[in-house]
Amino acid sequence: MPAKYSHVKKRTTTNPKKKAATTIQPGKDSNRHKKFPSHIDKTITNAMSAVSQLERAIAKIFLIRFEQDIARLFSTHVFCVALIHLPTFMMRCITVGGPSWVAYNAECEEIKDFFRSVVSMDLRQAGERVSTKSVLWSYTALREFALSNNVPVCRKRGLHSLRLLPHYDSLKVHLDSLEAMPHASFTKPPHLGALTEGLEALEEACELKYGEKSPLRSTPPPGWDHQWRIKVRMGYERLAQTLWRVAREFDVSGYGCVLREKLTTKWCDCGCSTDHLGEVCEKTVREDEEGSGVRSGKQREWDGRGSGVLGWETEEEEDIWDIDLDFGGSDSEEGEGFGSEMTIAQMMEIRFIKAEREKEFGNTAFRRGDYQRAVKHYKAAHSIEPELPHYQLNLAAAHLKLSDWLEAEEACTKALGQHRSIKGYYRRSKARRMLGKLDDAVQDLRAALKIQPSNNEALDELLSILPPDDSSRLVPSSSSFATSSSSTSPAPRNGGSLYDHLHLPKPKQLKQLPFARSSNDDKKIKVSSIPVSYEVPMMPSGKTATELKPKDLKTRTESFVFPSWEKYTVRLATG
Repeated sequence: MPAKYSHVKKRTTTNPKKKAATTIQPGKDSNRHKKFPSHIDKTITNAMSAVSQLERAIAKIFLIRFEQDIARLFSTHVFCVALIHLPTFMMRCITVGGPSWVAYNAECEEIKDFFRSVVSMDLRQAGERVSTKSVLWSYTALREFALSNNVPVCRKRGLHSLRLLPHYDSLKVHLDSLEAMPHASFTKPPHLGALTEGLEALEEACELKYGEKSPLRSTPPPGWDHQWRIKVRMGYERLAQTLWRVAREFDVSGYGCVLREKLTTKWCDCGCSTDHLGEVCEKTVREDEEGSGVRSGKQREWDGRGSGVLGWETEEEEDIWDIDLDFGGSDSEEGEGFGSEMTIAQMMEIRFIKAEREKEFGNTAFRRGDYQRAVKHYKAAHSIEPELPHYQLNLAAAHLKLSDWLEAEEACTKALGQHRSIKGYYRRSKARRMLGKLDDAVQDLRAALKIQPSNNEALDELLSILPPDDSSRLVPSSSSFATSSSSTSPAPRNGGSLYDHLHLPKPKQLKQLPFARSSNDDKKIKVSSIPVSYEVPMMPSGKTATELKPKDLKTRTESFVFPSWEKYTVRLATG
């Protein structure tokens, strides 16, 4: 538990002593076995139903606001990436391909795949980074709603949810308004403005390295003519647009699994979950109000988008990706074990390393053709790190090899719940085709081609499913049909006529740029993450992490690919 909640003691359950069984004598306590009158029994049932409805509404409000908080705060993070890290990335691409290379190649799959890998790693931290603050913000808003309706709040145990029963209708109206809002997604925060500072830093770096006044070169290299500034500026703008398009491939509903589970399957309808939440949050809220005062405006508004956020919708808005996850380890006084010394950030690193090790074992088994063993390792990797979708994609590939169509479909669906990827749609289409769900398979292939219109595997698969006289089914019908690939007539294979035949959107043509394309712009590059070395603890058999003393802990160095915005190389592709 984070240090700021360390003051919370888990409420002990006082079990009354069991009384000895007694025999009921005739005429004594015979009323205890009488049934309640039907109207009383119905009243109790209705009361329990009302409490359950209230608790479900509170949990849904917290969950929707949590998704909105992830979307808003991660969007702030993506903007910071575009402002701080994209200029460096572009500078490395310019070094390889020249000033206009990015403008012509900003949407190439190599760049998109690199962006996808890093965004996926960043989002894996979304639950840990956002959940604690989101719950605190939502509790603050719920508490403010209660106080505005003269509902008392205990100083020690916080808000008792049953006191909100008379105000259920107002809560339900708010929940309905939240559910009617568009699904939370990643989009550029309008209040953050343009990427002017990033562009200025990029132009300055180009001027120093390649400009006419550069001390590094006596004459500018090829391509660095009087138009280099507009080439660099348009490349930077297109690169930022690609980053946002990649971010929108990810779905906030697939992240924050721990809190999501607590707000759904583990949320108690009797009211104890909300009461425990109030007990955890109340002291923090009161300390914040005493230290900072009661803030007004958007920060306390009951509007469904969070409350208590510093600098709401301004450039000073709180960006929790800039806050280290070093909340500290356990405060237990028992304490010098290895487990008690680890911070949340370190535990996340160890978790990722363990999952990657299982994945590598699975890959080795997959290459040997031992698909059953590969399935076990991929499942283990996902259980360790459930918020990285590629483990489920690997699992789906192994199930397809084993002809386990239902399992392959399920694994792809889980992965697509986090990231709408080409591999996810393509592999699910293969599983669904074998299950006879041809309409669903067609829908998946169309979704894959919407992401990457030039994907030949998806095009060929779609051509093999669609019958020659009914290739225009943009919306799947309710009926299914069976068609062998040999019965389909060949479709036109030249350019746009193929997409016309399949009624698919054609690949977008780049807008005409105000400068000519050079031979350097046709170069292919390779972006590779630099392996990171970790000191991995070696756990002696028979001992747990909490039983180890630091002096007894032994480690070994292992290298893993950890996609990030800092450690990668850009070079010319070979072959």
